Amino acid sequence: MFRRPDRPPPGFRWLSLILLLPCAGPIQAQDQPPEAPQEADQPDTDAASGHESQRAPFDLLTTKTLTGDWGGVRSKLEDEGIRFKIDLMNQLMVNMHGGKETKNGHDTAGSYEFNIYLDFEKMELIQGAEFWIRAKGTWGGDDSDFDKEKVGGLFKTNQDASSEEPIFVDKWHWKQRFFDDRLEFRIGRMEPVKDLFDTSEIMGHEDKYFMNQALVRNATIPPRKGLGVFVNWNISDAVYVRAAAIDAHARDRQTNFNTAFHDEDEFRCYGEIGWRPKFTSAKGKLPGHYLVGTWYDPTTKKKFFDTLNGLRADRYDSEDWGFYLGFDQMVWKENDQPEDQQGIAVAGRYGYAHGEVNMIEHFWAAAIQYKGVMPRRDKDVLAFGAGQGILSGEYRQLHPGADRETVYELYYSAHVLPWLTVSPHLQFITNTGGYKGDPDTTVAGLRFRMTL
Repeated sequence: MFRRPDRPPPGFRWLSLILLLPCAGPIQAQDQPPEAPQEADQPDTDAASGHESQRAPFDLLTTKTLTGDWGGVRSKLEDEGIRFKIDLMNQLMVNMHGGKETKNGHDTAGSYEFNIYLDFEKMELIQGAEFWIRAKGTWGGDDSDFDKEKVGGLFKTNQDASSEEPIFVDKWHWKQRFFDDRLEFRIGRMEPVKDLFDTSEIMGHEDKYFMNQALVRNATIPPRKGLGVFVNWNISDAVYVRAAAIDAHARDRQTNFNTAFHDEDEFRCYGEIGWRPKFTSAKGKLPGHYLVGTWYDPTTKKKFFDTLNGLRADRYDSEDWGFYLGFDQMVWKENDQPEDQQGIAVAGRYGYAHGEVNMIEHFWAAAIQYKGVMPRRDKDVLAFGAGQGILSGEYRQLHPGADRETVYELYYSAHVLPWLTVSPHLQFITNTGGYKGDPDTTVAGLRFRMTL
């Protein structure tokens, strides 16, 4: 739009457009970034910025990112609206007791994520517009079959683990804000659960909080990523309503343009209403987040139905829906400083899905965390949570002994350096696999997260 004569050379601006060119043609794809919503994958303000204090010399012990400011290039690009965030995660898992097998019951898995954020308003190109894209690579995980061969539970003990992939385009979207950021519109390849709906600051991200799948997302909500649209309207500073339509036939490692526009034109729909109050206490405001939502899935699913060994034909349903509830709430602050969030917070969620076509009919999870539990360790987090998946009545009729699986997890997240977080985890799983008489399992984990 308008260019000020005192701005840096236009090459920085056009670099952003060059970065968009790969999206014009075929790309490989798979998962994305939520206060409208605040993204689970949005870079942390203090850790993502490449600006070092007063351009101080690089210091490994104080730098916000391991690779520093790239000789000033990182800061200069951010001033032009181009921001990079590079994360590296690695997890070590050990089946200590129970499950399917403890012999050689160890595993290592990890991932790296390369995020590019383009702020077109900062570039003075398009007001209220942003673009985000993530390239991702993974190793270990499913290829070593730790959860399948060593544990055998309903929920993955390491939600970040996935198949071996050197690099692929994971998620991307165009974001447009209107009316003083009251209305937000997105289009792209998005992840509905964790990023857009049923979000949580305590049980919402496997790279930052709990590791077990039961304490990362609601097991009754369809989680598959895909091409779609998302709208969020902040009715007031505390109340919002949001909705999305996501391609129901999206496939991993594809652009999803073929399934969204050429194959079956079916879209999973999501809707949510939320309230973000700030209750008054003796030591300042206590922020909270309360939500209720629903979803609809038009895809055809096979019913749990007794065919009498093939004498009766299978039955199917193509009208699936469910609902969910959730909340986060800070209940006690350690001090009265407005920007300091040390203290105790609690969270909970519940979900329901039709038992005729869904193995898990009811799901619940709850957690409590203490940030700054140790003196002079203000960013460290100690947390404990429990989650349970209850198998449906229809599924139980076909599988005698089927019941439920319950997960307990305790972790301590230590901010060793500004760019390095180390988190030891301990999980205890009852009825591993969801059947009565299934063994209990104890799994230990150690997670490393680095911001490059």
